[in-house]
Amino acid sequence: MSGSPFSATYAEARDKFLAAARGAGASLSAYVHPERGPDGGELATDVAWIGPTDARAVFVMVSATHGVEGHCGSGAQIDWLRRGEAAHLPAGAAALIVHAINPYGFAWSRRVTHENVDLNRNFVDFGQPLPQNPNYDALHHAVKPADWSEATQAASRATLLNYARTHGFPALVQAMSGGQYSHADGIFYGGREPTWSRRTLETIFRERLAAASDVGVIDYHTGLGPWGYAEPIASAHPASDGYRRAREWHGLAVTSMSGGESVSAVLAGDWLEAVPRLAPHARTTGVALEYGVVPSNEVLDALRADNWLHAHGDPLSPQGQAIKAQVRAAFYGDDDVWRGMVLGQSLVAARQSMAGLAKALGG
Repeated sequence: MSGSPFSATYAEARDKFLAAARGAGASLSAYVHPERGPDGGELATDVAWIGPTDARAVFVMVSATHGVEGHCGSGAQIDWLRRGEAAHLPAGAAALIVHAINPYGFAWSRRVTHENVDLNRNFVDFGQPLPQNPNYDALHHAVKPADWSEATQAASRATLLNYARTHGFPALVQAMSGGQYSHADGIFYGGREPTWSRRTLETIFRERLAAASDVGVIDYHTGLGPWGYAEPIASAHPASDGYRRAREWHGLAVTSMSGGESVSAVLAGDWLEAVPRLAPHARTTGVALEYGVVPSNEVLDALRADNWLHAHGDPLSPQGQAIKAQVRAAFYGDDDVWRGMVLGQSLVAARQSMAGLAKALGG
């Protein structure tokens, strides 16, 4: 099939994904979202399955955990399907491709769900006391000013820079992005209950992975690290078997988020860390591919602007559209070289996962 696997909009991405999945002979199912897109169109998480329904080994690809980052992940999934990469699946194995687990964020160019929740901070036990983040609490007024004038933006940025000078930039990153559960109108908010996207992913895994003894996962992300480089990040602790397998499969470039090796902050409630609990009968080996796009301060500015817009502004206004363009530019490298780097590194990681599953089956 000709044409780029990447898309300018969620609707275009969904059409391309469904066509590519059908072309690859996949069975399809859809989980329709309760909201609509900015064009009034339907939003859904689409699931493609290739292989036996009772597969012992399953290769999983998930896009748009963080909505707007789906431009990257969707393109990688579509490319994988179009290339006929399912032919590399080991005998008896299957592929589970989850397209746009956060379709609202993808369609509206937001990182969060329609509940204003960061899905990768939502996989906590809400029956237990929630994690505390007093450092974010102290900065919340700077993160979310009442208006978005040049003066208030400058004052807010100065507060954040002063925190970084005093405590170090890594401390600012941890305070901002580690996750917070006190300010529903803020950024990196983990929520007070499971979101629609969390419940949907749990349902998909429960229904599709019941027979699996081994699961290999790739979750696609953008926004951190050097331009175009995909850092393979394991949520598993460095002392765990899951981390050991991740490095055996994907090489020594794999970093541990919980061990503090990664470009990512240490997160509360990320779903990749929760997969062993969602499929306790299976050995899980997963990495998040984190592709860099722009410097971290530009990412934070874009997130703050989008947060203000949906709290106080009109996303469909000219100002709203300018902010949406700013958000997309922070999380999607609209450049042929960047897109080529996405596909090349994704293809390597996917083949490594399938080779790892083949070894697991052989063992």
